[in-house]
Amino acid sequence: MTTPLDIQKKLEIAVKAIDSKKANNIVAMDMHKVSLMADYFVIADATSNRQVQAIVTEVKDKIQEAGGDIKLIEGFQTADWVLIDLGDVIVHVFSTEQRDFYNLERLWHDAPYVDLTKLLVAE
Repeated sequence: MTTPLDIQKKLEIAVKAIDSKKANNIVAMDMHKVSLMADYFVIADATSNRQVQAIVTEVKDKIQEAGGDIKLIEGFQTADWVLIDLGDVIVHVFSTEQRDFYNLERLWHDAPYVDLTKLLVAE
């Protein structure tokens, strides 16, 4: 029996998977004090719907390879805004236009950003 992934490991796997598919403007927001939905939001965008789908598939595959569960993937077919529910981490992958339109960072402006520099250093 595998042990469930802890929150930090989920966040790390998701961010690295997103980055590996050349997503734009990857941010993570600490939602602990502003929302009961999740502990973290990860937000990124891509220039094409095909790239959005590739990013989502990579996150799904990497989380599952590590023994994690995907609770829900919503919006994959249209690939304008895809939500990946990992439980305590929610990943939002947008087309660039949709990200600009919905601007979740402004909506959740009270949430502090997570420093991703350690996660995104070249390995």
